[in-house]
Amino acid sequence: MKKKSGAATGFSLHKRTGDIYKMKKRHSLILICCLLFTIFCLLSLSACKKKEIKMTEEKLINIMVQPAGKRPLRPFIESIGTLYPYEEVTVSSEVEGMVKEIRADNGSSVSKDQILAIIDDSDYILEVKRSEASLRQAEATLSNTKLEYQRKEALYKEKLVTQQQFDDVTTRLLLAEAEVERAKASLSLSKQMLSKTRIYSPLNGFVSEKKAEKGNYVKNGTPLFIIIQNNPLKLLFTVNEKDVGKIKSGQDVLFNVDAYPDKEFKGKVKTIYPNIEQDTRTLQIEALIPNQNYILKPGLFAKVILYIGAERDVILVPATALLYEGDTIKVFVAEGDRARERFVKIGQKYSLRIVTSGNNTEVMEYTEIIDGIREGEMVVTAGQQNLFEGAKVKILKDNQESSG
Repeated sequence: MKKKSGAATGFSLHKRTGDIYKMKKRHSLILICCLLFTIFCLLSLSACKKKEIKMTEEKLINIMVQPAGKRPLRPFIESIGTLYPYEEVTVSSEVEGMVKEIRADNGSSVSKDQILAIIDDSDYILEVKRSEASLRQAEATLSNTKLEYQRKEALYKEKLVTQQQFDDVTTRLLLAEAEVERAKASLSLSKQMLSKTRIYSPLNGFVSEKKAEKGNYVKNGTPLFIIIQNNPLKLLFTVNEKDVGKIKSGQDVLFNVDAYPDKEFKGKVKTIYPNIEQDTRTLQIEALIPNQNYILKPGLFAKVILYIGAERDVILVPATALLYEGDTIKVFVAEGDRARERFVKIGQKYSLRIVTSGNNTEVMEYTEIIDGIREGEMVVTAGQQNLFEGAKVKILKDNQESSG
């Protein structure tokens, strides 16, 4: 019985050892399979990524281009300004009285020496008549005194009148002459006051404001009208302190106003003010603007371009082609089917009227390129946001849409 039991026990141990061996072998196979599967997946993923990168590198990016052109343009300074009348005069009454007539209204066109209003002149006419009467009386007195002086002078020479008598008549003659002069001055003043009952325009222009009505009682110095001269006009604008040395009298000024967005107006610098504004550090400039048709009005806001030099050739690209990255500015150019990156240095900006395919004009913004682009290079104007150095590109025609 004991031997049998020992044999059974040995057999059982042997069987258990075999089972353990089989399990280890199975686990090893599973582990190897998992490892192979993992390697396969990694290789597949790597292949997919390489394929994706390759596809990305070869993807075509649609763009539009425009050649960098060279044009003769003039350097300028931009500013803002306001239009003012060339002259503005407040016409006031110089005499006292009731307004008898008003012959001009707000907005009326008036010419120099045209009657604008009349003050009641009844009292002034009477004063002229009184002065005329006083003058006639003074002249009659002077005539009689002269005759008496002549008689006394002849008698004085013959020693028939005393020195005192002759001196008396001489004094009366001088007083009579002075009285005539006083009467003449009084008459002249009376006539002058009478003439001032008629209010005249001092210049050719327009009534900006009427300040009195018929029947108003006015005093000396009461404003009646404001007259402005609109041809020519004055354009006042400022330039920065750093540009003061570039300003000269007679320089050309170009500007436009919101009331006429499609029109450009011209003028010339007339006055350069002598001092810099302390608060703004700017210098005020006055330009003279012709306004024969009176389409420009005082008070209009103006966007000003002041030309400060002669024409020079500059390379221009559309402002939309520029890409700003911090302190650097770049554009892309197309070389064959590849995009090339160019870092550029820019100058002034220009608004140019361009004739489109339909013979219409359109104002477009261009930027001067000082360095980084050569004339004739094909600058990318649309689709450049998707580009990178060496990207493969396809140039579209104007009637196609670009990607991005």
